Amino acid sequence: MLSMARNYLDPSGPIALWEELGTGAPTLVAFARLCSAALAANQGAPVEELTEEARAILYAARNRGAIEIKGINSAVDSSERFLAVCIELDAERTIILKRPNAPEQTVRFLDGFRQLCASGLVMHHIFRDFSLTRAGFQLARTIQPQEVPLLRILADEQLLEGF
Repeated sequence: MLSMARNYLDPSGPIALWEELGTGAPTLVAFARLCSAALAANQGAPVEELTEEARAILYAARNRGAIEIKGINSAVDSSERFLAVCIELDAERTIILKRPNAPEQTVRFLDGFRQLCASGLVMHHIFRDFSLTRAGFQLARTIQPQEVPLLRILADEQLLEGF
């Protein structure tokens, strides 16, 4: 099965199909590769100081550890079509780490996710599904809510009570 995977990082290789580009496949593959490399290297600690966005992802995922990277390719506003980090808070609620009219913040969360992948704090499962690793859960439980004030703002905007 792996032999059928496209090498999106090789400029001499085949280009991604239009449909693959529309689902964010090259970016998802890049995240998955970072996770895989960190897992193979037995990496389990930050390779660089974690940004507030990376710490916010850890804090939000501290209970279930389930993270998805999603995009909505039918949105009218171009920044609303960006991929976003989505975290299951519990069986009923998900927080989407995206701010309306603030595309830079969405990109900062994606970069925070990249940090977590490269550090071995997140692992890839299938398609757009990722989770915290054991080290990720351990670190997430040390983060205090006051360290990630941006997360409180997003929770309020998304009407996530009791977060």
